[in-house]
Amino acid sequence: MDRLIHEFDRALRAIAGVANAARPSPGEGRAEAELDERERAHAAALMRVNHVGEICAQALYQGQALVAREARSRAALEQAAREEEDHLAWSLGRIRELGGRPSLLNPLWYAGSLAIGAVAGALGDRWNLAFLAETEHQVEEHLAGHLDALPAQDERTRAVVEGMRRDEAKHRATALRLGAAELPAPAKAAMRLAAKVMTSVAYRV
Repeated sequence: MDRLIHEFDRALRAIAGVANAARPSPGEGRAEAELDERERAHAAALMRVNHVGEICAQALYQGQALVAREARSRAALEQAAREEEDHLAWSLGRIRELGGRPSLLNPLWYAGSLAIGAVAGALGDRWNLAFLAETEHQVEEHLAGHLDALPAQDERTRAVVEGMRRDEAKHRATALRLGAAELPAPAKAAMRLAAKVMTSVAYRV
């Protein structure tokens, strides 16, 4: 019962935008760039997409950890979730600095991702870790694309995105080290399609 209460509290905090970062934002100490209105709105929208990605990551890892069978797999998922909570705080903080707002659909993103995570976890730890590895791989690619899309002079936002990208690469390496299976190509394609829909909607809503 205590664990269920803790997990419910985690979900509410993620959706409500109450995230406590254990590490300082990589953007701290970087000067605020002079951005025009279009550049600022674009950067804020990209960070909203990243924030939604972190909302989804929290829910995915929560769902996976709840049904993970091996202690080491559960520990890896919980460690990743803790570091992703830093990303939640970093990305939301940057959205606010840029004058933007988080997605209005965060409860929906969370609920859907929690269900997907639980299904992935129920398939067994090798596939649970495979899903984690592929998720992090795709997120890493997505963040690299954002680094290309952000204004070159916006070093503060770029530092946050780069810090997140480094963590995603580390999480993927951990999953592979623990014995993640290789997801079938159709599963990877389905994940990419779902991510494309999410990012397109979150950029605007």
